[in-house]
Amino acid sequence: MKRLKEFLLAANRAGYAGGKEKQWKHEKDHSTTIVFEKGLWKSYDNFFGGEPYGGRSVVFYQNKPVWIMVYYGWVKKGEDTNKIYEILREALMLMPKDHPFRGPKEYKKGLYVYTNAWEGTMERFSGTEHIRAGDDEMYHASYMGGFVDQREGV
Repeated sequence: MKRLKEFLLAANRAGYAGGKEKQWKHEKDHSTTIVFEKGLWKSYDNFFGGEPYGGRSVVFYQNKPVWIMVYYGWVKKGEDTNKIYEILREALMLMPKDHPFRGPKEYKKGLYVYTNAWEGTMERFSGTEHIRAGDDEMYHASYMGGFVDQREGV
């Protein structure tokens, strides 16, 4: 569990939050994939977007899928997506070490406030994140996930 959390923190910093778009792979299906590898660990973050956006991040250990997170979000129509996603990336870089499910509980920048509320543990979790300016919601996303492929199934 400790190594998974450490890997997720490193993958987050190297992935979308790190903003290294030149290393991202643009797929034929119009999605984007961000791959990160460290030792026996590998992650694939694959998403569709523009606006709104949705995707999934899968973590593999020794080439076996072990953890997944799916997500969907949007920026309020008419808002500057570059500004909102800049704040989101800054918040994601502050991912909590014990709960690596996106950003911290709260991050403030100017008049913007990012909040993240989740329930559950690494095994099974869900949450929502928002960016607000006062009472005005500028950004919203929902996410969920946990361990996968831990025992026989379908």
